Amino acid sequence: MRTIQHWIAGAETSGASARFGAVHDPALGVQQARVALAEPSDVDAAVQAAAKAFDEWRDVPVTRRAKIMLAFRDLAERHVDRLAEIIADEHGKVLADARGEVVRGLEVVEFACGIPQLLKGEYSDQVSTGVDAHSFRQPLGMCAGITPFNFPAMVPLWMHPIAIATGNTFVLKPSERDPSASNLIARLYAEAGLPDGVFNVVHGDKTAVDAILDHPGIAAVSFVGSTPIAKYVHGRASANGKRVQALGGAKNHAVVLPDADLDFAAAQLTAAGYGSAGQRCMAISVVVAVGDAGDGLVERLRERARAIRVGPGREPGSEMGPVITREARERVAGYVERGVAAGAELVVDGRDLRVDGHRDGFFLGPCLFDRVTPDMDVYRDEIFGPVLVVLRAGGFDEAVDLVNANPFGNGTAIFTSSGRAARTFQRRVQVGMIGVNVPIPVPMAFHSFGGWKDSLFGDTHVHGPEGVRFYTRAKAVTSRWPEDHDARTGHDERHAAHLNFPTST
Repeated sequence: MRTIQHWIAGAETSGASARFGAVHDPALGVQQARVALAEPSDVDAAVQAAAKAFDEWRDVPVTRRAKIMLAFRDLAERHVDRLAEIIADEHGKVLADARGEVVRGLEVVEFACGIPQLLKGEYSDQVSTGVDAHSFRQPLGMCAGITPFNFPAMVPLWMHPIAIATGNTFVLKPSERDPSASNLIARLYAEAGLPDGVFNVVHGDKTAVDAILDHPGIAAVSFVGSTPIAKYVHGRASANGKRVQALGGAKNHAVVLPDADLDFAAAQLTAAGYGSAGQRCMAISVVVAVGDAGDGLVERLRERARAIRVGPGREPGSEMGPVITREARERVAGYVERGVAAGAELVVDGRDLRVDGHRDGFFLGPCLFDRVTPDMDVYRDEIFGPVLVVLRAGGFDEAVDLVNANPFGNGTAIFTSSGRAARTFQRRVQVGMIGVNVPIPVPMAFHSFGGWKDSLFGDTHVHGPEGVRFYTRAKAVTSRWPEDHDARTGHDERHAAHLNFPTST
């Protein structure tokens, strides 16, 4: 059985790990490897390696850091197909989807390549007589990322390129369900010239997570996962004096108005709801059909859901792969059963789907509910599977109220041909990321990603300008260079001090 090890101080190691987790092939339903699960001593070894590297990395000129990022970006681009294959084998998503994930992650690397511009400070001349002021930003130290299974390449790439480019060192704890992509990324960093210890990978479960949250050497923690764990991470790390950004779950709504192009909307919502088997924090899982849009939209969604080709991620023609584990499949199927029991109309039932040659795979076909109500589990909970639910709303205001009443505030979308309705929607909804005729409104790397309400715990979003601010802290400098005698005023500046509070003069 192949063993996936940690990456610490520039080399693979199993460290003190005596426990191992199973890494499955979701399409076959069989174990394909085992991954070392870190003990606290392994996390400490990674932090110590990062601390040693930080002493020199923090002083590396910003232009040289940018060159290493450029080299890493070029190497990663040449390995996009290999990374996609690893993700398809361990996560289950289809190759095209996996490639898209890697490409979107590399956009953050490209953003980080501009770090000399992003770290420019500010300068004010002559703020008082003979006094100047300027500000600049410095790295925090050792930072850590705890990332989910659903985007094993992209979500970590939201974090460590920005942290490293700004002069920090980094310890990544990826999901133990699909860990191999992170190890390849570590090798590419090393090949790009990143010094040993600047980027480290420790695999593990809650033991490793708690060791990161408690370690006194770690200055900041970035997290993406479910809302209950995000709350836990934010609370525990904050109590230990760390800077924290913790992104939680989602129940993303798409509002479809009667004036929308229903064929276009149905195509976009099908892709957004069932892509990656619904295992996306930005998946559309709720459709709010307004007024007369309902019946025609549901019929179009039915046709498209039934036409989706479900199969192994590596198989040509597959549009949707399996879910990540057998337990995940059973949990999602249980939600479908509860939705039926609650009285929702099951328009498409994917629970009995079978894929030839893969009867033990973790496959579940697309499921579509109509006439769901806000009190049902299939509406309230983040299912994280290929389940799309449709609610009916009588008008625009009712639809907006539904979006705002939901405790999650990650992403939302509106489909309409009315600019006025779109503008009103984007100003009124209490959600962090909004799409107008765009179903998955993930910002480009030069903007920042993050939700509101129970979808984010902490003050800053990830990547983009807020990512740079998260991984650095500002210094403000006020300076004077006094002379023995000022020829213009005739004063001796060395003795021009007063006990009163200083003001500009």
